[in-house]
Amino acid sequence: MTFADEDDITESAARRWATARPGRAAEVMSALVRHLHAFAREVRLTEDELTAAADWLAAAGHACDGERQEFVLASDVLGLSRLVVQLDDRLRDGATPATLMGPFHIDGSPTVPYGHDMSGGAPGEPLFLTGTVTDTDGKPLTDVVLDVWHADADGAYTSRIPESDEVRLRAKYRTRQDGTFCVRTIVPRAYSIPMDGPVGALVRTTDIDPHHAPHIHCLVDHPGHEKLVTILYQQDSEFLDSNVVFATRPELITAFTRHPPGPAPDGSTLDRPFRHATYDFVLQPRADGRR
Repeated sequence: MTFADEDDITESAARRWATARPGRAAEVMSALVRHLHAFAREVRLTEDELTAAADWLAAAGHACDGERQEFVLASDVLGLSRLVVQLDDRLRDGATPATLMGPFHIDGSPTVPYGHDMSGGAPGEPLFLTGTVTDTDGKPLTDVVLDVWHADADGAYTSRIPESDEVRLRAKYRTRQDGTFCVRTIVPRAYSIPMDGPVGALVRTTDIDPHHAPHIHCLVDHPGHEKLVTILYQQDSEFLDSNVVFATRPELITAFTRHPPGPAPDGSTLDRPFRHATYDFVLQPRADGRR
């Protein structure tokens, strides 16, 4: 009978987890065991530290609900989310780069018409986002779903407002026959990641700036093309280079140009200044050729 000791426990555990199914699970789990054990050896992890880590993970689990995912937030601030996106984002032919989904997307946003004001009455400077969605050959794509969401002027998402069931600052638009879209909303502001949970408590033990630059989340989906999750950032705004979740990509920085009162991109006339941003999304075909 052979018992595991410090010298052979890693390989013994890895061999056990190499029996996981399907095969990809075996590859991932056995590698995870080896890297976890290597980490513990490198830092000489103590039992008290392991217990503290387990308590932190339990607290992070309790902080999760249908509108908040603390583990996603943890992955974001550790840079893991951006790394995985980068590893998985095999761009071709000038397709728009992907970045983080973030922890505050809500399924089931209403589908609204071209130029609809999705602010839901939230105060702020009007912003229009217009552009075209094409494929990598430059062909405009019709009926593309553009799921848009962002924080309000105080940096809060709908999902972070207690007791709120409002549908504001989130909506699904569809491109027209020529691939064009028009989103009306308000200018987002920089904000801090949630500091009231386990991730925030961990960040407070460091010199990390917890702020995220002003941005708009976009999920762009069309049959036969790779689903795109990306973020548009306001040009010349603060925190672009110190983004707490490492999500800024230079290709996604966009000018939010200020305009005086007058004709707006949706065909209306505004009696106050507004901003206008333009961005053209390029979707790449699905790798498996499926629709």
